[in-house]
Amino acid sequence: MDWITRLMEALGSPGAGIAVALENVFPPVPSEVILPLAGFTAGQGKISLVAAILWTTAGSVVGALLLYGLGAWLGVDRLRKAADKIPFVTASDVDKADEWFDKHGNKAVFFGRMVPVVRSLISIPAGVSGMPILKFTIYTAAGSLVWNTALILAGYALGENYELVDRYLGWVSMAVLAGLAIAIVWFAVSRSKARRS
Repeated sequence: MDWITRLMEALGSPGAGIAVALENVFPPVPSEVILPLAGFTAGQGKISLVAAILWTTAGSVVGALLLYGLGAWLGVDRLRKAADKIPFVTASDVDKADEWFDKHGNKAVFFGRMVPVVRSLISIPAGVSGMPILKFTIYTAAGSLVWNTALILAGYALGENYELVDRYLGWVSMAVLAGLAIAIVWFAVSRSKARRS
């Protein structure tokens, strides 16, 4: 928190954008902390509210593009080869996931940017599936703009109580992580039963 505060004090709104870009790739501090803090800082008149929204959205896009690049580098073919070496996963699973993303990728990227945890991860399958980079950038920017604006405005409105945003959204993050863990366990168990039968 101190590092992020110093970054914003030193660089202003671009500092908030850099922090969000880093959070997308390596999330030691989630956006639920960074964005309300940016809103609080804007409320104190240290940075511009509009600039904070624009710079953090730009940072979101830059971070997402890095993960998109990782997904594009992996590609479907590499994942299909790796799938046979991963327990309970087959190449056909990769094909099914790729087909799903071809159909629902636009909505997945747009709405995924507003879901804690998922907001960073969604960029990788977009790159793997070969989603056109311009389309990916537009949907990422749109979804990030909604999310960033909401959290920055919340921090702006709450003032010194901006940490309440992270407190409540932290429960959402935990719920998403729990849901992902349950889904992985369910998948592994059902695949194990299918192989036995």
